[in-house]
Amino acid sequence: MLLKELRERVCEANLELPRHGVVLYTWGNVSGIDRERDLVVIKPSGVPYSALTPAKMVVVGLDNAVVEGDGNPSTDTRTHTALYRAFKGIGAVAHTHSRHAVAWAQARREIPCFGTTHADYCFGPVPCTAPLSEEQVRRDYEGETGEQIVRTFAGSDPLARPMVLVGGHGPFTWGRSAAEAASNAVILEEIARIASATLTVDPNAPPLEAHILAYHYERKHGSGAWYGQDADHPRAT
Repeated sequence: MLLKELRERVCEANLELPRHGVVLYTWGNVSGIDRERDLVVIKPSGVPYSALTPAKMVVVGLDNAVVEGDGNPSTDTRTHTALYRAFKGIGAVAHTHSRHAVAWAQARREIPCFGTTHADYCFGPVPCTAPLSEEQVRRDYEGETGEQIVRTFAGSDPLARPMVLVGGHGPFTWGRSAAEAASNAVILEEIARIASATLTVDPNAPPLEAHILAYHYERKHGSGAWYGQDADHPRAT
């Protein structure tokens, strides 16, 4: 993919966030990576979504050094690059401060899989990271945030659960493309909202049965996924 095309796709994915009400003002960002050149395109820091254009996207290397762009990259850049270095199968990362997902993050609670809406997109609970220590914050807050996410997914497939809550902070999501990462951010907010409502109805609501979780996840994302009309796009909804 040409870098120009990646800029366009990342810009469009950023613009999806306010369209779906999961960001306000400048609260969030989407990035995408060119794996052949290890270059990351990311939203510029502090720029309102209404002012975003592909030309304003900033390009950085995996070492976080700016390669192209007149502005500063997002302050979350070091979190994004930590995920790209560790999760080789992902192509994009999104971060928001969406209301319900942040509430779960502030409660330091993972989101249990209560039903099939959740199971369709995340194979099990949405994990919540442990809080950072004072030393981690002083050393490299954003980079350590990424490393804490990586530790949370040790031994598991990040594409099977393409979303996480950073304790006391908020959600990060990822996907194979910028559009998918942004879509997962919107989906995570809905999962969090439904989970909150579920616990309001019944504080002792049980998690979804494991065999139903597996069935729903596999029909969209398994090797023989059969959901939708196009076998090349098993994530269609």
